[in-house]
Amino acid sequence: MFTHKFLAGCMLAFGAASIAATAVAADYPDRSIRLIVPTSPGSTADVVARVVADNMGKTLGQTLVVENLSGAAGVPGTRQLVAGKPDGYTLGIVSSNHAINPSLHKSLPYDSVKDITPISIIGTTPLVMVVAENSPYRTIQDLLKAARDQPGTINYGSAGSGSVLHLAGEMLKAKAKVDMAHIPYRGGSALATDVMSGQIHTAFLAVPSVLGQIKAGKLRALAVSTAQPIAALPGVPSLNEAGVRGYAYDAWIALIGPAGLPADVVQKLQAATAKAMKDDAVLKALSPQGFVSNGSGTDEARRTIVDEIARSAELVKAAGITPQQ
Repeated sequence: MFTHKFLAGCMLAFGAASIAATAVAADYPDRSIRLIVPTSPGSTADVVARVVADNMGKTLGQTLVVENLSGAAGVPGTRQLVAGKPDGYTLGIVSSNHAINPSLHKSLPYDSVKDITPISIIGTTPLVMVVAENSPYRTIQDLLKAARDQPGTINYGSAGSGSVLHLAGEMLKAKAKVDMAHIPYRGGSALATDVMSGQIHTAFLAVPSVLGQIKAGKLRALAVSTAQPIAALPGVPSLNEAGVRGYAYDAWIALIGPAGLPADVVQKLQAATAKAMKDDAVLKALSPQGFVSNGSGTDEARRTIVDEIARSAELVKAAGITPQQ
């Protein structure tokens, strides 16, 4: 008798909890949402996050409050994100660095796959290989020929050891079979300035961050990192098209949450993201800068992150990359 009463009580409690959870999901969101961006204000991820957050807020009926927690390749910010309660009120925007960090750092304070709920790949950011306007290298073929003729004398900069820009350069070295010296910077701003002044020969940079300088004639675009040319840079070939067969590398930006987000909450967030990435105002703000909208489903987001972790591990190991001190 006691057992029957106990089981009946448990079933009633479970049923009540299920109804409460369903009600919470149905009412979600009923307050503002914290959106952690583990990069600095003005970065490509930050700019995209603010445009998309504004649009999603209108769809969801609540404000998405962007909070920048930059530093250490996004690790501290992501750590706060994964520690958040899985109720949909703490979310994050991460970039390709999220998939690079597991192979770059021996121990992370979280698991880059198990401790997150992938929601959507918001979109991708093509990279462009640039030189100074007065550089003697007029084409990517000119630059690669110089690198082959004088191994190790051509240098390229990146936003830091193990950054997306660094791995893009290492992939180029491997596929084009050239030897170029890597010069790590702490961020992309000083890097772009030194390329413009001729202090270093070349660099991969995110298209949105340097499109203005390219159009103003301060930088010359040699090739883009995507498999095909992009509309934002007409006349600029892709590396694959220019002879570096099989080269394709760009940076993605994803919306994620802590592990264990309720399925209904994930569905609402993914739908709002997909809607935002088709909105004319969002496209008008981001597409001219070279950003390629996506708004993928959650399964594709998870596959992208897992696949990128594997690809990054191969590049990091082959090049012997270590974290920047």
